[in-house]
Amino acid sequence: MLLAIDVGNTRIKAAVFEQNTIIELFSFYHGELQIKIDFILKKYRNIKILAIASVGNIEKEAFLGFGEALKIYFITKDTAFPFHNLYDTPSTLGIDRMVLAAGAVMQFPDKNRLVIDVGTCITYDFIDSSNNYLGGAISPGIRLRYESLHNYTAKLPLLTRSNPEKFIGTSTESSIHCGVINGLANEIDGFVEQYQQRYANFIIILTGGDAEFLAMQLKNTIFANSNFLLESLNQIYQYNHK
Repeated sequence: MLLAIDVGNTRIKAAVFEQNTIIELFSFYHGELQIKIDFILKKYRNIKILAIASVGNIEKEAFLGFGEALKIYFITKDTAFPFHNLYDTPSTLGIDRMVLAAGAVMQFPDKNRLVIDVGTCITYDFIDSSNNYLGGAISPGIRLRYESLHNYTAKLPLLTRSNPEKFIGTSTESSIHCGVINGLANEIDGFVEQYQQRYANFIIILTGGDAEFLAMQLKNTIFANSNFLLESLNQIYQYNHK
């Protein structure tokens, strides 16, 4: 068994894998790392490998005390990836974006792929059918958009995500929901249409914490999988150890 661990900006997501099958999913805050991992390892005593990718502020040393019997595998920029990295500044490319790109290549061979990860930030990552990573875009996620409206104005309230009931907002709250949710959906659809105009044989992969919520708002056909990064971690480990 393998435990894949994705350390994000605000939360940690983990999945227990038996080969390519997810047995159980977990999500918790950074401060719960020790107690939650201990709990998972006691529940699944057949776990032999931890495969970890981190963009959060948790050092590698935090994972080294979980037992000498475990193999701890950190996904870093020195890991072998199944694509050619053509990013102008490869040293600045986030490891989460690299993991998603690798998963897209392995799960959807011989296609042009756009991976959209809707979390704290929204990242767009494009890998062409020749397995060249070309880059993408970064924009604020849903929570950041709501918070920025509240934090940088005098009177706008802090709201949480909600589907707009109407296309036109008829109150301050409904106008905020229309602006955030409809604006983001139009942003994503706009990016997708730009890529589709240039590339054929195209697949869109939507993942991240807000993937299922946003999938209903989009007009383009997508493959939505909120666990795509965890699945990709498992696949990268297998790719590097075959």
